[in-house]
Amino acid sequence: MGTTQLESVQEPKYWHLKTVLSEALDSEFSVGEILPNERDLAARFGVARATLRQALEQLELEGRLQRRRGVGTTVAPPRMGVSLGTGPHTWPGGSEDAWQPVDCTADVPPVAVADALETGRDEPVHIVRRSRVSHGRPVAAELLYIPQPSVPELSGIDAPSGAAHARAVLRELQRLEPERQENAVELGSAGADEAKELDRLPGAPVLVVTTRFFAGGRTAALSVATYRADTCRLTFGDPGGVEIHAGIQRQAS
Repeated sequence: MGTTQLESVQEPKYWHLKTVLSEALDSEFSVGEILPNERDLAARFGVARATLRQALEQLELEGRLQRRRGVGTTVAPPRMGVSLGTGPHTWPGGSEDAWQPVDCTADVPPVAVADALETGRDEPVHIVRRSRVSHGRPVAAELLYIPQPSVPELSGIDAPSGAAHARAVLRELQRLEPERQENAVELGSAGADEAKELDRLPGAPVLVVTTRFFAGGRTAALSVATYRADTCRLTFGDPGGVEIHAGIQRQAS
C-alpha cells in the first residue's frame, strides 16, 4: 500500500475560509452582532455559498457563532467552563446547586438507565427534570433518575406535582451518605425535545455528561445532563459535581 505525504495534502477551501472568517470576527465584529447574509458574505470572500456554509458550520461547532431562530447568525460570547470535579461531592439539589427543578414524574426509565440503577426494567423510578440558565439563556438540561429505595420516606402529600415534587425528591435524597461519583462525557446531537429546551436547532452539537452517584454500595442516582456544545467547554478541577463558570474572555471587538 502506498503512503500519503501529509505535506502535499491541500487544505480544504472551506477550512481556509474558516480561518479568514475567524480573523474577521476578532477584528470587525463584537459579541452578539449579526453577520451579513450568506449571499453578501460569499460575494465578499469570493466563494460559493456551499463553501461558506461549511465554514460557518465549523465556526458554530467551535463556539464562535450562534444560529438563532428569527435572528440569524450572531457572534457568540465566550464559552463557559463545565467543570468535572474530582474532589468531594454533594448530592444534586444542594444549597450551592445552580440547577433549577422543573418537574418530576414516576416512570420506567430507558433500559440502559435501569441496568445502571440495578432496578427491574419495568420498575418505575423518580425522574427529575432540571434546567440550567446562564446570562438569561438556557445552557443545559438534565434528567435525574432516582430509584424508589433512595428516597424511601418520600411523602406524596408533601410533594403533589411539578417543581415542588422535584424539590421534595431532592431533599429526601440528601438523607443518604454519599460515597463517590463517576462522570462520563461524550459528544452528541440534540434531539427535538432537547433542542427546544436549549433553544437550539435539532441536530445541534451537545455535550452529554452522565454522572452516577453512589451510596450504600450501589448507584443511588443517575444524572444525564445535556450541555450546549457551542457555549460550554470542559474543564477539570477540584470542585465536586458539574458546574458552569465564566470562561476565559475572548476578544471580539
